Amino acid sequence: MKILVTGGGGFLGQALCRGLRARGHEVVSFNRGRYDTLDALGVTQVQGDLAARDAVVAAGRGCDAVFHNAAKAGAWGSYDSYHRANVVGTDNVLAACRAHGIGKLVYTSTPSVTHRATHPVEGGTADTVPYGEGFKAPYATTKKIAELAVLAANDATLATVALRPRLIWGVGDNQLLPRLVARANAGRLRFVGDGENRVDTTYIDNAAQAHFDAFEHLAPNAACAGRAYFISNGEPKTMRETLNGLLGAVGAPPVTKSIPFGAAYAVGVVCEGLWHALPLRGEPPMTRFLAEQLATTHWYDMAPARRDFGYVPQVSFAEGLARLRAAHVAGASGRSA
Repeated sequence: MKILVTGGGGFLGQALCRGLRARGHEVVSFNRGRYDTLDALGVTQVQGDLAARDAVVAAGRGCDAVFHNAAKAGAWGSYDSYHRANVVGTDNVLAACRAHGIGKLVYTSTPSVTHRATHPVEGGTADTVPYGEGFKAPYATTKKIAELAVLAANDATLATVALRPRLIWGVGDNQLLPRLVARANAGRLRFVGDGENRVDTTYIDNAAQAHFDAFEHLAPNAACAGRAYFISNGEPKTMRETLNGLLGAVGAPPVTKSIPFGAAYAVGVVCEGLWHALPLRGEPPMTRFLAEQLATTHWYDMAPARRDFGYVPQVSFAEGLARLRAAHVAGASGRSA
């Protein structure tokens, strides 16, 4: 098949492109930039802005399916910038599907669409955990709007599914882990609360596998069509074990200090005010949304994904750490050679 992947140059995007090519599919990636890695995979690259409908529709010409992975993520930025990328961009992807009679759309969503302040989630599913309200971050707000649009578009001619992977990490991570390491090395990383709240994470290969499993099962009237699913390793661990495991695998110092949730939330309020008023460059070190996320238990039940499209995580947390450690050692040896 010929498949369009939006955001194919990103961490998950590259894993999707790599896996689809390995499965024999022709892949077109719609990116803002150009990536040598995708050229090496034999992926056709189309550069453009998700908010430009004509460009997105043109990229979908001749495609049989879409993996809509591109989004503006993060904890800070103007609502308009998130809306253009996440809402307008998704509307444009849906327009491309309709214009070219594309029959399958696998959408990468986020558990953040269900975020509710400090309300814990323990063993939740999309059927038991409602959408959040009153978000304190435009990322969650716009991803919720986009997910609802994707699911509403499911019908007899376009089968859609939304996957919500939780905290993707692994070898090749150029987003989450480098930021954690930089802050740990600078002595600026703290647990919010006691670090004993349990959280789910997703190794990169498992996140990609969930997308492939859903894609293979997706069809009009399939069990997964028109539905959303949480995706993770299915191994909830404490924030302390998770964070220090990741840092230890790449030789970064462990986190030993903590800050009470109330204090972190207050810091978030101050930071947001300063960044709005001045404004300062980059993202603030803390926001209200981030404080809530870091302090709260969030883990999910993989049974619906296993039941409806056969998703079974293949790489455990321990194995993922071993792979990360090996890659770090190999990289360090290469740099010293």
